[in-house]
Amino acid sequence: MTSSTDAGPSDQPTPRQARPERPASERRVRPDRPRPEASTAPRARTGKPVRRKSEGQWALGYREPLNPNEQSKKDDNPLNVRARIENIYAKGGFDSIDKADLRGRFRWWGLYTQREQGYDGTWTGDENIDILEAKYFMMRVRCDGGALNVAQLRTLGQISTEFGRDTADLSDRENVQYHWIEIENVPEIWRRLEEVGLQTTEACGDCPRVVLGSPLAGESLDEIIDTTPAIQEIVRRYIGDKKYSNLPRKFKTAISGQQDVVHEINDVAFIGVEHPEHGPGLDLWVGGGLSTNPMLAQRVGAWVPLDEVPDVWEAVVSLYRDYGYRRLRTKARLKFLIKDWGVEKFREVLEEKYLKRKLIDGPAPEQPAKPIDHVGVQRLRNGLNAVGFSPIAGRVSGTVLTKVADAVEKIGADRIRFTPYQKLIVLDVADDKIEQLITELEPLGLQARPSIWRRNLLACSGIEFCKLSFVETRKRSQVLAPELEQRLADVNAQLNVPITVNINGCPNSCGRSQIADIGFKGQLVDDGEGNQVEGFQVHLGGSLGLDSGFGRKLRQHKVTSAELGDYIERVVRNFVKNRNADERFAQWAVRADEADLR
Repeated sequence: MTSSTDAGPSDQPTPRQARPERPASERRVRPDRPRPEASTAPRARTGKPVRRKSEGQWALGYREPLNPNEQSKKDDNPLNVRARIENIYAKGGFDSIDKADLRGRFRWWGLYTQREQGYDGTWTGDENIDILEAKYFMMRVRCDGGALNVAQLRTLGQISTEFGRDTADLSDRENVQYHWIEIENVPEIWRRLEEVGLQTTEACGDCPRVVLGSPLAGESLDEIIDTTPAIQEIVRRYIGDKKYSNLPRKFKTAISGQQDVVHEINDVAFIGVEHPEHGPGLDLWVGGGLSTNPMLAQRVGAWVPLDEVPDVWEAVVSLYRDYGYRRLRTKARLKFLIKDWGVEKFREVLEEKYLKRKLIDGPAPEQPAKPIDHVGVQRLRNGLNAVGFSPIAGRVSGTVLTKVADAVEKIGADRIRFTPYQKLIVLDVADDKIEQLITELEPLGLQARPSIWRRNLLACSGIEFCKLSFVETRKRSQVLAPELEQRLADVNAQLNVPITVNINGCPNSCGRSQIADIGFKGQLVDDGEGNQVEGFQVHLGGSLGLDSGFGRKLRQHKVTSAELGDYIERVVRNFVKNRNADERFAQWAVRADEADLR
């Protein structure tokens, strides 16, 4: 049977030609026939067949592009744009850049134009792209597994201070992001990055982006298996390979021996689990993603040994490349294919067409009760310590990163990790060096013993740099965290559970507003006097792990940016007052009276 997602033009029935009616004199007179019994049900009336549109799936033969993005990728593989950047655009300057490269293919090398300064959220929209597009770039450096050494971190810091006006943000994808990058400097930046083993290859674009990994991989006392070899092999084999550089949309991966990589919101994830017969391995998940149609990833039900993870990953990517929807960008993520197919069919096609073998059935991992962010001090397997630091919403700078590199080198360590929660972890810290490191980094805005608000606040880039944003986010969070510390000083000690606050500038959910205890989705709102001002739709009680689900939205419930502190304080005080013993915020938000959530 042909499903709605598989149907194409060649699958459709052609309408039957209508017959002209005969005159009465020519009509054949039929003899009387027995009438049907009264109990016989009349034949069901059939509706007119619906002509379904092709979804542009390559595997079904639809290779002609169905939108401008697909046409651009067909015209020239985006990875080819690097040569033009180095040989033409860096020499000719911003005005020499072809628009198809600028607004499309540049992303495959980690480059987006940033927002022109001075235009508020009322300007946000495709119709104003020529106005909003500044002659500077956001550059994303991929840090697969979040793994860095001192030389790499110092290089990241130096690039920021020399070429990016000292900007550097830690993203929730374990990347570092620069701003104010000029096209003339991009080749030199690439040279310096590659000299220390870093790259921007496929940091953005319709391709396999950075692979999330545990910041404590190989050293955590809680992980089931060290997934570092699998991550390294995937990057070595497939990143930059043109066979996988033209996917329907972006493709996000998470691989960890424990649940510290937000695996439920990735396109594919491999999570550590102990098989009763085969031992430690990875549980396969597919189809997660947020944005305007959020969906949590589903378990495939398969246990994958560590050495087979790269092959299975390649098979999932290939299936998505071939069967993913390419007609509409809004339906092009893997989650939509999983929704229509179901995970059973997905596994069947994965095994039969791509792997050519059956996967091993496996158990589900036990869900954690709270996010695993690795902030603070914890013992490692090697007898040393990891110290996790929390900048506010990932905002650092090149100066800060350089000073961190110097401090880590001074205590004799050489491993630094970024996390999916916009944090920074230093590994291999000796017992007698812990306080020295904490003391040295605290003046830089990096705290190892942060307040609940500094620790659990996450934000996207916002209108400061992003062309899609309606509101300020990351800059606002720098003020909001200390404000909440003061406002709630009398009740902070009573909060024995984390309360996450995620701030997003638009519906795309780079700031994960739908899975926060208190999530804010940026939009323009009416201030009550007919003025459009920065504001947010509120999501309450979203989470991953034990209470996995998306936040509750209240009818017509929005707050202005100026009201954020007041609103959070009000809701948190209601939570402290009305919750049951040890009840998590997500549990309370589901049952709370609506008045307590407004």
